[in-house]
Amino acid sequence: MVKYFGNNIDIGRTWDHVVSAFWQRYPNPFSTHVLTEDVVYREVTADHRLLSRRLLMKTNRLPRWAERLFPAGISRSVYIIEDSIVDPVNRSLTIYTWNLNHTTLMSVEERCIFRDSLDQPATTQLRREAWISSNVYGLSRPIQEFGLARFKSNQVKAMKGLEYALSNLQGETAQRPLRDTVKGASEKAKETAKSLASAAAGPQKPPQYV
Repeated sequence: MVKYFGNNIDIGRTWDHVVSAFWQRYPNPFSTHVLTEDVVYREVTADHRLLSRRLLMKTNRLPRWAERLFPAGISRSVYIIEDSIVDPVNRSLTIYTWNLNHTTLMSVEERCIFRDSLDQPATTQLRREAWISSNVYGLSRPIQEFGLARFKSNQVKAMKGLEYALSNLQGETAQRPLRDTVKGASEKAKETAKSLASAAAGPQKPPQYV
């Protein structure tokens, strides 16, 4: 038995912008569980399609019941293969991902297709699908239910991360995290300015060492 997830999302940006943001979505404040990304293979085909394979390393906090299923000392990191096809002629971006390790506990396969919207200008349509399975005898159903819930939560974060990358490309201010970052930087800059102004106000005594 395999759990299936599928949804459709309209992104209010052009396909070109979405594809550009796709390559620049890490790091972002919504995907701190993504630790590394490395390009393994890349090729431009004769029909002008860009084929890429990347290796991602991610980590997710396990629920307490899942901790018992992991042998002591086993890595909690998950290695993900991401294959992508950029087709500029048909204006589509197709991504396939699947995990390389911990596949007995849970296997997650995902397919995303970004296409130009035929009905709405300056809009990209995303079709996302996922298949979640487990081979743990007697526990596969609850594990798959957990995996489905986790995937739904992560795909919401993934969309926020993509929107964050789109905002950065457009020179816009990302919603909450970037505002908080700017606010913190502004306060720090004010403190630094006060310190510099105080230092410049008059001669300072030389430091004393005992």
